[in-house]
Amino acid sequence: MHHLMQEQTCRPDLLVFSVVSDADIPAGYQDQPDVQVLRGDKGLCAQRNRGLDHLGDRYDLIVFYDDDFVPSKDSIDRIKRFFAAHPDVVGATGNVIRDGIKGPGIPLDVARDLLAKHEKKDFSPNCIVTSLEGLYGCNMAYRASAIGECRFDERLRLYGWQEDIDFASSLSARGRIVKTFAFSGVHQGVKYGRTSGVRLGYSQVVNPIYLVRKGTMSIGFAARLIVRNVLANHARALRPEPWIDRAGRTKGNWIAARDILLGRVLPERIEAL
Repeated sequence: MHHLMQEQTCRPDLLVFSVVSDADIPAGYQDQPDVQVLRGDKGLCAQRNRGLDHLGDRYDLIVFYDDDFVPSKDSIDRIKRFFAAHPDVVGATGNVIRDGIKGPGIPLDVARDLLAKHEKKDFSPNCIVTSLEGLYGCNMAYRASAIGECRFDERLRLYGWQEDIDFASSLSARGRIVKTFAFSGVHQGVKYGRTSGVRLGYSQVVNPIYLVRKGTMSIGFAARLIVRNVLANHARALRPEPWIDRAGRTKGNWIAARDILLGRVLPERIEAL
C-alpha cells in the first residue's frame, strides 16, 4: 500500500481495494478518506466490477493493478501525462520491467531494487509503442468515459483467465488500446492464492474459444494461445518447474478438450473441477 500512496510523486485521488475478506486487506492499511476497501464475492472479474460500480463516473482515469504489482514512484503522474498527450487512446498497459509470472516469483525487496535502477535511467518516453488486441491485466489504465457501463465478464470465474483481453477488446471500438513505456512497474508473480493447475489448464483451452465465440478474441490469437500453453504443459509434464503444476494443467487441458467435443464451452465450469 505504501508504494501506491505515500511513495508516489502524484498520489491517486482514490485507492480502492476490492477484497473478499478482511484477511485480504494489505498490511499497513489505515482508514483514510482517499483509501477505501470494498468487500464481496470472490473472483477477479467480480472484484474488478465491484470497484467500477463504486467509482462510477466520478474520475477521469481508472488504473487496475494486481495485488502483486509494484509500480514505479512516478507511475500515476506519468499515466496522467500519457493520456493527456494521446486523446485517441482509451486503454493502455505500461512497461513491465520484470515479470515474475514467468518464473518462481520476485520478492518485494528485489522488485524495489529493480525499480530503483530503472528510475535512475529515466527511460520513460511518453509515446505509444504499439497497438494491442488486449492489455496486460496486472497493470492497465483506462479512460472512465470509455468504460461507461462496460464490465468484466463474470462468466470468467475465479482467476478470470484472459479477462483483460476480453475487457480491452470490448472497448476497442471507442478508441485505441496500446502499449507504452510511459509508466512502469514490476510484476512479482506471487504464486500463493492462484487457481489450481487443473482449473487453469481447463481455462487455457475453454476461455479463448469462449471469447472467439463472443467476438472479443481473434481466431488466430486464440489458436496461438491454446497451442502454446497445451504444448508447454505436455512437454514439461515429466520435468515440471517447481512452481507450476504441469500435471494438473495437462489434465485440465484434456477435460476442456472433452467438453468442447461434447459442445460445452462453459468457462464457469472451473468452479466444479
